[in-house]
Amino acid sequence: MASSGDKEEAKDSDEEEAITLGPQRSLREQLEKDKDDESLRKWKEQLLGSVDINNIGFGETVDPEVKFLSVSIVSADRPDMVLPIPGDGKPPGLWFTLKEGSHYRLKFSFQVTNNIVSGLSYTNTVWKTGVKVYSTKDMIGTFSPQLQPYTHEMPEETAPSGFLAKGSYTAKSKFVDDDQKCHLEINYTFDIRKDWA
Repeated sequence: MASSGDKEEAKDSDEEEAITLGPQRSLREQLEKDKDDESLRKWKEQLLGSVDINNIGFGETVDPEVKFLSVSIVSADRPDMVLPIPGDGKPPGLWFTLKEGSHYRLKFSFQVTNNIVSGLSYTNTVWKTGVKVYSTKDMIGTFSPQLQPYTHEMPEETAPSGFLAKGSYTAKSKFVDDDQKCHLEINYTFDIRKDWA
């Protein structure tokens, strides 16, 4: 039987979950609001850097735009593989080949416009012959709009090795922010072989 203290804790946690956020505002509105308050201006500049709202594609839109410029596979064993990003998110045929047992990192280059993108994360799920064999979710971060592209390198991974690891795989990678907006989804196939292709 639950005590009255347990009921109070449950009520408090329900109230915490029901927090209502204020309306979203465009970055232009956020920067211009309270512009006469010196301490707020300095705080906003510390968060965003010296942002020129006339040069970075700041629209009046609330939603940030994240455009992925490149996805690369970086390994000490070979030159970087820069993978083309198709407009529809579905590379035709085999997208790349990994060498079994190789150490590699994924590197993303992207540009943010319009507004701050908060909590951008990367998820990747891999299947072999219809069976899920790998899944990961990693936080990339929060980024303000700027002219220069951001580059983010993921932690090093090791490709599986051995007779059963070789073959063709299908995968889905997604880049989603805290508002659950998907900025890029790629469905692709890749191989793991004895050597790089």
